[in-house]
Amino acid sequence: MMSIFTKKEGEKWTKMHELKEHNGQVTGIDWAPESNRIVTCGTDRNAYVWTLRNNVWKPTLVILRINRAARCVKWSPKENKFAVGSGSRLISICYFEQENDWWVCKHIKKPIRSTVLSLDWHPNNVLLAAGSSDFKSRIFSSYIKEMEDRPAPTPWGSKMPFGEMMFESSSSCGWVHSVSFSHSGDHMAWVSHDSTVCVVDATKKMKVATLTTDTLPLLCLTFITENSLVAAGHDCYPMLFTYDKDQGSLSFGGKLDIPKQSSQKGMTARERFQNLDKKASSDTNNGTLDTLHKNSISQISVLSGGKAKCSKFCTTGMDGGMCIWDIKVSKNSFISHVLVHIIYYIHIICINQICFGSVFECIVISDSTTSCTSFQLPLVYNGRFQIATLLVGLSLLLTVQSLCISIGAVYLST
Repeated sequence: MMSIFTKKEGEKWTKMHELKEHNGQVTGIDWAPESNRIVTCGTDRNAYVWTLRNNVWKPTLVILRINRAARCVKWSPKENKFAVGSGSRLISICYFEQENDWWVCKHIKKPIRSTVLSLDWHPNNVLLAAGSSDFKSRIFSSYIKEMEDRPAPTPWGSKMPFGEMMFESSSSCGWVHSVSFSHSGDHMAWVSHDSTVCVVDATKKMKVATLTTDTLPLLCLTFITENSLVAAGHDCYPMLFTYDKDQGSLSFGGKLDIPKQSSQKGMTARERFQNLDKKASSDTNNGTLDTLHKNSISQISVLSGGKAKCSKFCTTGMDGGMCIWDIKVSKNSFISHVLVHIIYYIHIICINQICFGSVFECIVISDSTTSCTSFQLPLVYNGRFQIATLLVGLSLLLTVQSLCISIGAVYLST
């Protein structure tokens, strides 16, 4: 069963509809905002497309032709087809056939060797990223010539017949839990059960940047700008990661859910022991988490701004909770980033760059708000600096970078 809730400003969430059609657990759901249709899949090996008619959601059965449970489902950007991953080691690409007035599907099988756990669409409505429990992430073409125009070439490739594999990652040490394309579609990121985050850049000959974290395994991720992404999992809080396209590296940006300071930190020793005596326990840790979510975060969804410039995203967890995170700019962090980039530009100028501009991103969270924006700072230089100026520029670069790293930390209070 699925429930649809609504919330008016200043009021509580109210249940509006209940969708009952599946005979087993519902494992995947996705809402198409433009056409206002919902697609669901479940362990009963079926998928349903739900349409709102006369204030009632009507289901339409989609025959997936699979013999194992469906695991995930995702609408395409144009909402004219959707993909379903399953335990049958295949992906069903479903589309509506006008002549027969029903939903049909085609299968992508090779070289998938295990259950498909996650899916995400490229902005061109043709390429599809998939992560599976065979330790691989892949990109396939889902071009259906009966209903689509021939797709234009992309950095992932120019020939895209149905089922063509455009990319396959090398083997990792864990299931690939989540995949995500960037806004432009030139980058694709994934997280796996070995606590690694990876980003592949199609514009750099499929170069893969990998970062091994010291956290518990991550279960979901999404881009919030072209070079920044948010991931979360068993540690129960979202984390920020930044991809440096120039260096082809991935770095950890910080936790986005820093707990408030405990009231016990301001107590004297006498007050602390009195408090422990009331609880009849010497353990100061009562076993509760300081994070907003009290269990693993299983999904991250962009609510507004899109993947290019996200202004609000939502996390849902296995604790039954849902948190909405606002994003805005912090002035202090913005100034520190500006200083770093100005000195960086001086360094580039010193090695005889004539004219350039650079877009950089600043992601900060402060006072229960998350912050993300992009700015362009163009500089023009005509002429040459002497060697002495080059050395001064390099020293300033190192000094200001060290200062800004110590100042511009990413933090959040809720």
